[in-house]
Amino acid sequence: MNTSANAATPLCAVHDIPDGGAIELELAGDSLVAIRYGAQVYVYQNICPHAGRALNWAPGKFLLSLGQLVCAAHGASFKPENGECIGGPCRGQSLTKVEVYIDHDQVYAH
Repeated sequence: MNTSANAATPLCAVHDIPDGGAIELELAGDSLVAIRYGAQVYVYQNICPHAGRALNWAPGKFLLSLGQLVCAAHGASFKPENGECIGGPCRGQSLTKVEVYIDHDQVYAH
């Protein structure tokens, strides 16, 4: 993707993501998961590195436990701040990060 500000794609408003929660977004036909803790927003492709399945248990519904994103299919748990799998079948692998920035309460992918 082009990283210039002119090529930025709006994803959602920060307040659309519940604090301590996650929502599903779409970018160019790809499913994404956006996680927010306070002012920090983390966005990843919605694909577990273990089996290539979506992380959510139902459309737009994600499991978060003890501050970690949990894959609904096989229970892998991921650190929101870097996408690293810290438990489960894909330990040591990571989610694919989507680079984002926030401007005027809007989350943009660049």
